[in-house]
Amino acid sequence: MVKRSLSAATIAAQASGYIDAASGGVVPPIQPSTTFVRDRDYEPHRTGNIYARDHNDAVRVAEDLLAKLDNAEAALLFPSGMAAIAAVFRALPSGSIVLVQSQIYWGATTWIRGFCDRRGMNLIEADLSETTQMEQLCATNKPDMVYIETPSNPWLRCTDIAHAAKCAHAVGAMLVVDATAATPILTRTLDFGADIVMHSATKGINGHSDVLAGVLATNSPLSDHWTAMAIDRHDAGAVIGSFEAWLLIRGMRTLPLRVERMSQNAQVVAEFLHAHPAVEHVFYPGLPNFVGHQVAAIQMTQGFGSLLSFTVKGTALDALRVAGKLDLFHRATSLGGVESLVEHRFTIEPHTGIPENLLRLSIGVEGVQDLIDDLEQALV
Repeated sequence: MVKRSLSAATIAAQASGYIDAASGGVVPPIQPSTTFVRDRDYEPHRTGNIYARDHNDAVRVAEDLLAKLDNAEAALLFPSGMAAIAAVFRALPSGSIVLVQSQIYWGATTWIRGFCDRRGMNLIEADLSETTQMEQLCATNKPDMVYIETPSNPWLRCTDIAHAAKCAHAVGAMLVVDATAATPILTRTLDFGADIVMHSATKGINGHSDVLAGVLATNSPLSDHWTAMAIDRHDAGAVIGSFEAWLLIRGMRTLPLRVERMSQNAQVVAEFLHAHPAVEHVFYPGLPNFVGHQVAAIQMTQGFGSLLSFTVKGTALDALRVAGKLDLFHRATSLGGVESLVEHRFTIEPHTGIPENLLRLSIGVEGVQDLIDDLEQALV
């Protein structure tokens, strides 16, 4: 019998078919032990477990599930999204040339700039969603690595992954993609030619605002760069615990359902905001007039994600007034959780070109009419 490839919904719901061998349980157990016994001949336990930094059953299950969702051969979990990003850059030799998309998540940009300066790396930042600019900068600078984020945070810029991979590979560079806003449900990044995909699993993958985690996935687990990252993770101790991994597994079992509902809600909210007289501009890939819509329509399936931004007509005070009047949207950072959030980005990063009247929304799984009613009363 020919084995059929399973859908992401089935892989997630069944935790990739996991059954606990010891108990028959359909839910992976939590093993909190940090060390594991050897026998009288000093041979490791039959599981091969020796020490939790290297051997954590819950982490193995979570990594296997994440790899399958991203259609990858291997995945590595980290204690945060930033730890995963740091691992990618730390594995590069000093003096490397890196081409990085501008105006992505500000925390990543700040860290990358400082790290490249300390390591003597040649950092080039540019809007890589512009295809011509991507082509020219790759051809001219011949980077060792190209790093993009799509859709980007908070601008929702959509970069053509297949085109970026073609440009990077033409000059011998690897392509790393932060696909946090898309999750593996909407975009299987490696299928478009990326060498490594990164997700802040804190966000949509976990989806319940109770875990810090990051993940990298690849189809080249034997490459020098991937090997260097795995060694660095082990030696530097950038690992997560069994409870966090277990929470991730639990969260991922409903990931397709959550992403579907959040994307549907976000589409309706974006269309409502686009038509509202108090709104200046809406940044969301699902809107046909959005500059990145055509690229997103190719790369993103089953919706355009839960993240969107919009500018209120007026000043920072007008945007803050709207945020302050919202009742259902929590005024908090992060994204991808089941609860809807609003954030005034200019307050967080005032010197980065963010418009002072921009509000970023993370749309949850609430009743969408309730969210629209909340926005309606706040925009008056």
